[in-house]
Amino acid sequence: MKNNYDKLDSSLNINSEIVEIDKVNDELNITPIKGDDIQKDYEYTRANLYSLIEKGQEAINGIMELAGEGGSPRAYEVAGQLIKNVADTTDKLIDLQKKLKEVEEDTTKTTNNVTNNAVFVGSTSELSKLLKQGFLNNKE
Repeated sequence: MKNNYDKLDSSLNINSEIVEIDKVNDELNITPIKGDDIQKDYEYTRANLYSLIEKGQEAINGIMELAGEGGSPRAYEVAGQLIKNVADTTDKLIDLQKKLKEVEEDTTKTTNNVTNNAVFVGSTSELSKLLKQGFLNNKE
């Protein structure tokens, strides 16, 4: 069967197949995130951020050498952008810590709301007498 990718397949020396995917109308089964998943995601994201920061530092060192040797304004502009990107990534690392703390607090937080409603049953004249005596204003 001929497809639109024959030239690409021959140039890459591969055989590709076109596969049709049927759309599934089933509802998504969303499972709640467990503590282990949160910890794994945190460690994975943290490791990626560290890797990005280290690679950014290497790129900054390289572009600074290039800018110093050539004196090109564009090289200095790129160096400035790299420095900003690395700084933003380190901020994301700190934000990750805050987000993890928030998630842990949300999972351990229990709300105990107690509402005390005081209801007066009586006539308005009795209420005014009590108010004058100071029972409701705690002026005893």
